[in-house]
Amino acid sequence: MRLTVIGGGSWGTAMANLMAGRGHDVHILMRDARAARVLEEAHENPRYLPGFALEKTLRAGVSAERALQGARLCLLAVPAQHLREVLLSLASWVPADATPVCLSKGIEQGTLAPMSTVVQEAWPIQAGRYAILSGPSFAREVLEGKPTAVVLGCADPVLAASLREALSTPLFRVYSSPDVLGVELGGAMKNVMAIAAGICDGLRLGHNARAGLITRGLAEISRLGQALGANQATFMGLSGLGDLVLTCTGDLSRNRRVGLRLALGEDLSRITAQLGTVAEGIETAGSICDLGERHAVDLPLARAVRTVLAGGSPVNLTRELMARALRDE
Repeated sequence: MRLTVIGGGSWGTAMANLMAGRGHDVHILMRDARAARVLEEAHENPRYLPGFALEKTLRAGVSAERALQGARLCLLAVPAQHLREVLLSLASWVPADATPVCLSKGIEQGTLAPMSTVVQEAWPIQAGRYAILSGPSFAREVLEGKPTAVVLGCADPVLAASLREALSTPLFRVYSSPDVLGVELGGAMKNVMAIAAGICDGLRLGHNARAGLITRGLAEISRLGQALGANQATFMGLSGLGDLVLTCTGDLSRNRRVGLRLALGEDLSRITAQLGTVAEGIETAGSICDLGERHAVDLPLARAVRTVLAGGSPVNLTRELMARALRDE
């Protein structure tokens, strides 16, 4: 199958490499011509995944016309806050019968739109075949060939079955769910909770505190999801509990690393500058809180993360969270 990955960051590169190994004809559309040339000629992405040898059949470039010509699948690996702009710029090149599969995890600032709405508005012709891939999946471990299970949110059961087959490998197992919104929300909100978990660990609050935080974080995700019309059961699956646990505990988690450094008193601008890649939870925290306020859903952990990102004291917020009124679980 002809497959285009839009975005050459760590996750886009990992998925492109996985699909090339699966036998698909894969082209990565990138912004940086030099980086694309290095990837295609040296078979490596030194900025995001140094030291990993990529499939020699992988192609990369900056020409939208070349990358998208004949594409049956378009994997969207652009940071959530830039996805709309990128898709609009590519709308005239994307084939009418292409299927967009979103790899981005976030809620758009301002509009508070999930990625499905962004795609629908930017690519209305292709949006009827939209799917989103989410779940516990560090790019580095996928490249290392470690077993990974993810979930594909897709409303069309026939398309979902076809995509499961196209994207699965012996070590990359793809499940599917018709609850597109639930899969999207789980993937977006877990990044915010991972920042909270990083703060918790950075303050050395202990394993008890982190376990409690993850559990109550899942409760917040479920409350908001239900208010928006998602299926509560979705949040007990790979895109909810699975991704939440991984991102809150794994050392490869960018969002957790942000929280760790915030707990040490580092400036957010310095953290993001040194991170070298996007931590989606930073931008998503505000959007999630705004959604909660719009739908009258209490999200104390998300609000605490937003406050710390704005310069608030992690120690003071910890005391405030623990002093909240007692209630039924």
